[in-house]
Amino acid sequence: MAHKKALGSAKKNRDSISKRLGVKVYGGQKIKKGEIIIRQRGTKFRTGENSFYGKDYTIHAKIDGTVKFSDKKITSFTGNKKRIKTVSVVSK
Repeated sequence: MAHKKALGSAKKNRDSISKRLGVKVYGGQKIKKGEIIIRQRGTKFRTGENSFYGKDYTIHAKIDGTVKFSDKKITSFTGNKKRIKTVSVVSK
């Protein structure tokens, strides 16, 4: 029989709340000016035509239109080719 109460289980039982990151409006969907397209940490997606970054790298629409996702190849500083994903808003 144990003479001491078990310790340690309640302290490790915590979890942080989710940040609700990710794509909010997908390619081909209509969007209004100022609406959020993607919430992200860092620049996983880059801004394209008619889109801009918020202070936490959230991508917003500059104009009313349709969202378009595309891939682009760029050369990094080491000379390697790198594929980046860009998000644009195409006017109606």
